[in-house]
Amino acid sequence: MSVDAHTISSELLERFEKGIDLMNPHESTIPARIIGYGEISTIFEILEPSLRGLAFKRLPIFRTEEEIRSYEHLFHEYNRIIEKDIGISVPWCSSVKIDPGYGNQVIYCIQEKLIEGSICNQLLHRFNLDSNILLLQAVLREMKKVHDFNASQRRMELALDAQISNWALRCETLPDRLTEGSIPLVYIDTSTPLMRIDGREQLDTELFLRSAPSFLVWLIKLFFLKGVVTRYYDPHLAVVDLIANLYKEQRDDLVEPFIAESNRFLAAELSHMHIEPITLKEVRSYYREDAFIWRLYLGLRKFDRFLHRNVMKKPYMYILPGKIKR
Repeated sequence: MSVDAHTISSELLERFEKGIDLMNPHESTIPARIIGYGEISTIFEILEPSLRGLAFKRLPIFRTEEEIRSYEHLFHEYNRIIEKDIGISVPWCSSVKIDPGYGNQVIYCIQEKLIEGSICNQLLHRFNLDSNILLLQAVLREMKKVHDFNASQRRMELALDAQISNWALRCETLPDRLTEGSIPLVYIDTSTPLMRIDGREQLDTELFLRSAPSFLVWLIKLFFLKGVVTRYYDPHLAVVDLIANLYKEQRDDLVEPFIAESNRFLAAELSHMHIEPITLKEVRSYYREDAFIWRLYLGLRKFDRFLHRNVMKKPYMYILPGKIKR
């Protein structure tokens, strides 16, 4: 990585924010290149030499200094616990807050950028079945670390969104296959710091509803928000979510082998938790519902962007993904 934690210029990020083209980030005053999409956020690199080797996630969702302080504290504490206390590797990270002068305040979550092609959903298409099973086993072992940590705590629980696109392989060059033994996985979705203390979610999840159309917030809050967050704390549903996302990754041929291997792992490694076996019917049903929710959500966000830009003549604060295959 070519930049140190102390050399990231907030002034440079302020200039980037002021000149950002949210419809076409590559045409911003300081150009940006999209390198990945989540369901809510976009990940990009800023094409400025002093920021080489970094990936950015822009969160324009904060209205007060207290919201910013609370999120930044949780973000850094979550990263610390995941790496130091649980033993899951995460990339170097930092955060910078920016006031764009209109709308919400912005936090840029900054991460070390790993080598091209090392994100595990891309590796699914590189590896054969045997290597992909080894990749799944490695992810399941990392998830078990979290369950073991939670079982050792009286007050605290952590969760991961462990879908395959949230993991990467730390390597100098991409392997063509994996072998038994150490597989150096890195968990990269640390900007959604899921942590409970005494059963209370520490992340203010309603912050993320600010990226939703105002006319849809009540519906998401009523029907979807609690369930979407809660599932990541449930060992059974967290693995169902991991497997179901294979459909989005266009690797539905891996669904049944992954179900079989996951059930073997859960029965052998988490037998004390008495986790129900995962079924193909359950995975298919889960994915159909999940895909419907996120397809509807993205469609309505695009409609909301149209209303802001063309009807209300107001700036729209968010970068939206293009069409996502499901």
